[in-house]
Amino acid sequence: MVVLDTSVIIYRVKRREEIKENITGVTFVEYPAIVKYRKFYGNVLFPTVDDFLLAHKIQEELLKMGKPKTFADLLIASICINNSEELITKDKDFSDIAEVSNLKVKVVEG
Repeated sequence: MVVLDTSVIIYRVKRREEIKENITGVTFVEYPAIVKYRKFYGNVLFPTVDDFLLAHKIQEELLKMGKPKTFADLLIASICINNSEELITKDKDFSDIAEVSNLKVKVVEG
């Protein structure tokens, strides 16, 4: 399936579009209005210990490259990887994460 990043969720809500894709617990916290959005039909994927451990490992690799990322982005990426989900985002930082991990990511404009 597919996970939408917070930036894409906000864009879709402003356009009053249906959201059938999943979100992570990070978006659940960053954009609380999503749980009351009547056109949200996806699931919330909450982080596990394995997600935190993978985020740590990814950050170690990014630090070696001189490209560290924010905690939220690392956790979102880890949740997607561990759940075999593709991430749709507007944030190009996820491309760096994909370079050092198994993250499937699609960066969209708009």
